Amino acid sequence: MTKMDWNVLADKALAGDRLSREEAKTVLTAPNEELLSQLATAYRVRYQYWQNRVRLHFLLNAQSGLCPEDCHYCSQSKISTAEIEKYPLLTKDKILDAAAQAAALKAGTFCLVTSGRTPSESLLSKICEAVETIKGQHNLKICACVGLLDNQQAQRLADAGVDRVNHNLNTSQNYHPQICTTHTFSDRVTTVNQVKDAGMTTCSGGIIGMGESTDDIIDLALSLRELNITSIPVNFLIPIPGTPFGENPPSQLTPQFCLRVLCLYRFLLPEREIRIAGGREVHLRSLQPLGLYPANSLFVADYLTTSGQSAQQDWQMIEDAGFVLESWDGSPLVAVPNSGENR
Repeated sequence: MTKMDWNVLADKALAGDRLSREEAKTVLTAPNEELLSQLATAYRVRYQYWQNRVRLHFLLNAQSGLCPEDCHYCSQSKISTAEIEKYPLLTKDKILDAAAQAAALKAGTFCLVTSGRTPSESLLSKICEAVETIKGQHNLKICACVGLLDNQQAQRLADAGVDRVNHNLNTSQNYHPQICTTHTFSDRVTTVNQVKDAGMTTCSGGIIGMGESTDDIIDLALSLRELNITSIPVNFLIPIPGTPFGENPPSQLTPQFCLRVLCLYRFLLPEREIRIAGGREVHLRSLQPLGLYPANSLFVADYLTTSGQSAQQDWQMIEDAGFVLESWDGSPLVAVPNSGENR
């Protein structure tokens, strides 16, 4: 294979030019010997827009299980037999306690997630009430993930003070029928557009490792680019026993491939927030710090139904790699908090 000058791709990204499909495929299929060069050039692009700042997001699974959708990757879907906690919407006090924890862990964004196809009137009202209280108590941005939304539901969230709504596309339009049949790719795009119309910013990404092709990984990124998504979580499938993908994982992910995906998304979505989301600890393992070279955001603490590493480990990893936490308003924190002596 002819050695690729990855700086050519970085230059295109910084100029606002889109990579060709062949160039994008080259990023994903490059040999491991090229990985450090890829990371270095992806970092050039990242630094242009985000310098050395790292955003932390804290996720609360505010309503678990009991979902009528058949998403094959999800432990909360109707077809899952995974042994998870199932509960209705948490009380307002518990949601407020979680928001206080998010602030204590130096997260700039509190992500409030509920299971289900679309929020009921009662659930939406309770979420809006909790958001209004959180906004009065903490300097936190609020990202809500509550399923499919119509224009009125989106506007109510915006009026309550929700800054951003998460609604992942999850995969390419072509591959979507292989992972879910109870709603369509177009349904998800419609919700994203409702969020934008209500004046909120958008959070939408995908899951890598569900048996998709390299073209599907590229097409997902191009859809996110076309929709002008603000914040992009990149998840790596955790095969949960009891889900269709848990019994026979459709893909074997390596740390190197996961890093190449992150590099590709930085090249294709140069100025966007790119977050290493679910599966970070499972698939990147000891190479987690290298993910900060293309990505500028992490979830801190746990995910929906799986655990992450401790906040202290994340803070130390960020500091050791030469990065600095970003506060809720986008400015760098003076120092990364730690439980030991000051450095």
